[in-house]
Amino acid sequence: MSLILTMCAFSLAMSISPGPVNMVIVSSGANHGFQRTMPFVSGATIGFTLLLLFIGLGFFQFVKSYPFFLDYLTVAGSTFIIYMGYKVATSIPDIAVKDKDIPRFFEGFLLQWLNPKAWIACVSGVSLFSNPETHATLLTFVFLYFLICYASLAAWAILGDKATLLLGDHGRLRLFNIVMGVLLIGCACYMLYIQLI
Repeated sequence: MSLILTMCAFSLAMSISPGPVNMVIVSSGANHGFQRTMPFVSGATIGFTLLLLFIGLGFFQFVKSYPFFLDYLTVAGSTFIIYMGYKVATSIPDIAVKDKDIPRFFEGFLLQWLNPKAWIACVSGVSLFSNPETHATLLTFVFLYFLICYASLAAWAILGDKATLLLGDHGRLRLFNIVMGVLLIGCACYMLYIQLI
């Protein structure tokens, strides 16, 4: 039972803490509402869960053998996060929002696979909660992480949706988008800086 609680605590801490995915979700929730943000949330959750399985079922050994792989991932991931930050910062809040402006399922999925924070969470989780003799422990961890990740990311979407009460006018919402986009770009640049120095 204590192992299950530890898995849950780890999953919650990694899922609920601010990061690039959470910033995109809160921004989308504020601009497009909870319902229209859920495809991105679903993509991010499923993307993360499959990444966790991928690493847990064998790729972990590759990462251990070739740690420079994470350096390349940081560059690719940070570039994509900067692109997402640009999209957030330049999005114009409008009632008649175009569907192409709403973050989509595949963007959530891809963002997790290119997100250095997600890779670090997966590698850490696999090293803590896997057993070389059986996959049962890993599969339990993946299942719990899926549930907790989905709930945590949905909570960020609700937070963004409710933020519209404070950001009710066009100017404040536009400023919010700029701040969130700049934070996202800053986060990506910081990840690049700490990885490459």
